[in-house]
Amino acid sequence: MLILVVLVGSSLYALPNLYGEDPALQITSDRSQPVDSSTQEKIRTLLDDASVPYGSITLADEQIMVRFPDTDSQLEGKDLVKEALGRGYVVALNLAPRTPDWLRALNASPMYLGLDLRGGVHFLMEVDVEAAVYQAEERYISDFRGLLRESKVRYAKIGRYIRGENSAVEIKFSSPEVRDKAEVVLDGEYPDLKYTPQDRDGSYYLLASLAEKERREVRKLALKQNITTLRNRVNELGVAEPVIQQQGDDRIVVQLPGVQDTARAKEILGATATLEFRLADETHDAEDAARTGRVPAGLKLYSQRDGGHALLKNRVMLTGDYIIDASSGLESQTGSSAVFITLDGKGASIFSKVTGENIKKLMAVVFIEKKTETRMVDGKPQKIRRTVEEVINVARIQDQLSKRFQITGLNSTKEAHNLALLLRAGALAAPIEIVEERTVGPSLGQDNIDQGMASVVIGFVLVLVFMAMWYRGFGLVANLALGLNLIVIVAVLSLLQATLTLPGIAGIVLTVGMAVDANVLIFERIREELRNGISPQAAINSGYAKAFSTIADANITTLIAAVILFGFGTGPIKGFAITLSIGIATSMFTAIMGTRAVVNLIYGGRRIEKLSI
Repeated sequence: MLILVVLVGSSLYALPNLYGEDPALQITSDRSQPVDSSTQEKIRTLLDDASVPYGSITLADEQIMVRFPDTDSQLEGKDLVKEALGRGYVVALNLAPRTPDWLRALNASPMYLGLDLRGGVHFLMEVDVEAAVYQAEERYISDFRGLLRESKVRYAKIGRYIRGENSAVEIKFSSPEVRDKAEVVLDGEYPDLKYTPQDRDGSYYLLASLAEKERREVRKLALKQNITTLRNRVNELGVAEPVIQQQGDDRIVVQLPGVQDTARAKEILGATATLEFRLADETHDAEDAARTGRVPAGLKLYSQRDGGHALLKNRVMLTGDYIIDASSGLESQTGSSAVFITLDGKGASIFSKVTGENIKKLMAVVFIEKKTETRMVDGKPQKIRRTVEEVINVARIQDQLSKRFQITGLNSTKEAHNLALLLRAGALAAPIEIVEERTVGPSLGQDNIDQGMASVVIGFVLVLVFMAMWYRGFGLVANLALGLNLIVIVAVLSLLQATLTLPGIAGIVLTVGMAVDANVLIFERIREELRNGISPQAAINSGYAKAFSTIADANITTLIAAVILFGFGTGPIKGFAITLSIGIATSMFTAIMGTRAVVNLIYGGRRIEKLSI
């Protein structure tokens, strides 16, 4: 019964891999507004009027998926839809699995295919984590200035101290007494820093440095924030299974399987974003200015994310460069959604002054993103740079704001979370440089799949022939178990939503050969017992019992090697280790339990004189 359940379950969850994929368009909103049924109908009408063939148009999870019979109609459809919907939507090329609804209802999905099998783009990015440490120290310089002025502690100058690999914030004082007083003030506000008094050239200095633990934390956070930023940008491409992960202490791997527009991928990853806080005008009609095109002097017209327009004053109150943290939550008094902002020392000083002068006035938060697009001009590709500016929030200033403040007036907790993410991850925490770039074409990926499948099939058939010729009936039983083993491996990989790569296929090929090792040991033991004159039934029992420990030892040692490969290897080696580990576990089950069950069905409960082995 157990084997039957495993066989049926594995067949169901391996089945989606046989259906293949459709060329598709994935349409999402590029901001917080979701797409809806009216957008869906608009796309349907557009494609019908243009006589572009398509399979289906579905709306789910705030995105529309349009399936096409071939890539030509997919590309034609993309141009039409992108032009009709405009800039408020992201229209991305994708490959959508053809898994039937009844299988999707069981959460059965095909395996993800890696870059080397599906085609796509691979970037290895190096993060300048030391720049993050430098930025942290620069913020402390600003904070120290404000704190010492508030505490009325006089200092001669403040700047950065660099000697070799060591760096710190250096403050110069006129006397050791003033320096000691300053150290007490700073240590009270920033206890995590390390303070070192230093006398040189007749002057008195205080060095404030990040402890090694703090430096590691700054580097680590910079890397994590960059990963968040890149993931946020990759979402615009509509990639179903992007790989964005840390490699080592200062590198990020970005793999975008199935991306057909690789130039677009690079443009998105290289985009920059920032924020501006401006006062909103309340005396003029923004919609009238948008309709007539006449904008009053001293004002600038902006589009609002939730629709409509806003007139903002030209003077910028504050830019997002001063934001060091942003988080979403609930406002304490009303329970409405809010975003909590933290500024550095200089930003807090600027913001405190301008908001104090403008209490009860409307303030707008403007999101600015610089994008680069490649367009065909006179038959030649040209890079066109454009700046997207939109108002994401307008709120009334209720009080003088300083280092920490909140933005309210948001429609939902989801919008607050998205805004916090934009504020926190809109710009990179540290500069990145692409040190390696690879593009794998879909045709090469298909060649890899074909060759990989050929290697599996050839290896599988040769093993089947050998086992059938050498072990006769018992060999056919082993072949049955080997087929079940392959089905279970594919089912487990599909259930885990693991990414299958070329080294992963190599792991499966190796597993095919290794899976019959257990049966070879069992069958040879049965042969040996038969040569010793034991009855066939006793020989079967003895063969399975005595070979088990040897099989377990052999598989455990291989599993140890696979675990080490997974622990110390990078992406492709990890893929090999995963398929090898799964293959070892499933082969133990099918080769021992599976074959024993079939042998029992054939020979169990009856007297036999001879075995087909």
